[in-house]
Amino acid sequence: MLVRSRIRPGFSLVFWREIDWLRRRPLLLAFITIVPMGLMAVLTLIFSAGLATRLPIAVLDLDSSDLSRSIIRMVDATPDTAVSVRVGELAEGRGMILSGKVHGLLMLPRNLERDVFAGRRPEVVFFYNTQTLTIGNLTLRGVSAAVPTAAAGIRLSLRTAQGEPVDEAQADLSPIPVQIHALFNPTLNYVFFLLAAILPSVLQIVMVTASAYSVGIDVETRHRLRILRRLGGGLWPAIAGKVLPYTIVFLMVLDLSDSVLFGILELPLHGRGWLLDIAGLLFILSCQFLGVLLALLLKPTASAISIGTLLTSPAFGFMGIGFPRLGMNAFAYGFGAILPGTWYLTARIDQTIRGTPLDLSWKPILVLLAFVVGLAGLVALRLEVMRAHAAREAAGAPPTLKEALP
Repeated sequence: MLVRSRIRPGFSLVFWREIDWLRRRPLLLAFITIVPMGLMAVLTLIFSAGLATRLPIAVLDLDSSDLSRSIIRMVDATPDTAVSVRVGELAEGRGMILSGKVHGLLMLPRNLERDVFAGRRPEVVFFYNTQTLTIGNLTLRGVSAAVPTAAAGIRLSLRTAQGEPVDEAQADLSPIPVQIHALFNPTLNYVFFLLAAILPSVLQIVMVTASAYSVGIDVETRHRLRILRRLGGGLWPAIAGKVLPYTIVFLMVLDLSDSVLFGILELPLHGRGWLLDIAGLLFILSCQFLGVLLALLLKPTASAISIGTLLTSPAFGFMGIGFPRLGMNAFAYGFGAILPGTWYLTARIDQTIRGTPLDLSWKPILVLLAFVVGLAGLVALRLEVMRAHAAREAAGAPPTLKEALP
């Protein structure tokens, strides 16, 4: 009892109480550390190749000519596609696409070579499954690159065989040459944009739900709330003491994931590292304040966790990684805008792949700062209402309508 009497309530007491509380609850500690790091390890193994190559396709060659065989070789030589099987009819190729054995079917029509050398324009048809958006686009890109190249070579050889100079023939075939330069991620490396986006999305779910749980279990009953307020010397120091240990853990997890991305998987950092660090800290704080606000507003704690999960679980689809936000409808665009992860990913892509100039890099940072200030203000307002409610209870006065609201 002598030792306890020397302990003064305050921020540090709640802080160390929370550290000890984490140590005695291994499931929560595993949820905020092992779960995100384990998912990071699994996703790293999945996307470590960086780019999907040699996707199998089938070929239906109805011409069996030198030209058709040359086209097949060129399609097979592209890095995106690999001719894995030849089929005898369309129905067989369709069945293989539906079963997932191949991702496309290239059909070369009869009399292909004869029609080409006769100056006609035969059609080469490629069937692919558009439901598998990424795989379908990759196989289409490989075929679309190989077949026109073969056709251009044939047309060039026909013109030069008629005595036309090579330079003039090339100019006639391409009267307006187009130079295409892919910016930021020319190899479509999945590590650079997909893996780097999935990890913060997973961490956002963990941060919001863990914050809602850690605060909710202390504020959902009056008895626990009184203990927390007494230990912290007030609600604000107590909440700060509860939040800070998780902030440190989340910073360590985010730094570890960045170390893997930048050090092992060689994610480029074309921008400024210190700006990315600021964005990361604001991202963590905004997610934590969102979880705290849910815990203060919703009772029991399970309700706060459920709403937090409902808000953050589908977040990846609204962040503009798989589908551009400018093409979304008003609801999807607005839902993405109210999520801190959307703006953190914008800042992350700006500073890693794009190398956005400093004067154009502040918008997502300022939006994240607005999230932190706005959510902290709402948390402060709710804590003030709870403090006033507790003061009125201690004085024996009935609570006002505003204070009685949950």
